[in-house]
Amino acid sequence: MKKEHLVSIIASLLLLLLAYAALSKYREYDDFRFQLSKSPFISPFAALTAWTLPAGELLVCLTLLFRRTRLLGLFASLFLLSLFTAYIWSMLHLSYYIPCSCGGILAGMDWSTHLYFNLGFVFLSIAGILLYRPATPGL
Repeated sequence: MKKEHLVSIIASLLLLLLAYAALSKYREYDDFRFQLSKSPFISPFAALTAWTLPAGELLVCLTLLFRRTRLLGLFASLFLLSLFTAYIWSMLHLSYYIPCSCGGILAGMDWSTHLYFNLGFVFLSIAGILLYRPATPGL
């Protein structure tokens, strides 16, 4: 399989994950915002985070859609997923209370499973970046 096809598959998986996560957050906005307000690390920024996080996820989805911006999207996905993975790790190891603000299918996962799920997508993002080849002009 060509590297370009693998990168497209990786970008598509990331796009599906991020679009699903963003739309779930907007669909269950009140609960998402409430759960963020109970987080010991995010509570002062809950209202702002409740809108900007899903908006950022959708923006990253747009960058993953187009070949010209795909590398930026892969790096942005890596950033978001790494940030959220670090958040999950810190909640598991440093917090006395762990609110659940995940929606849809992901709500069925416990936090440890979610950590490994995210790590898998972090590694997918890294693989996409390493496999990425810029388009050859004129082809």
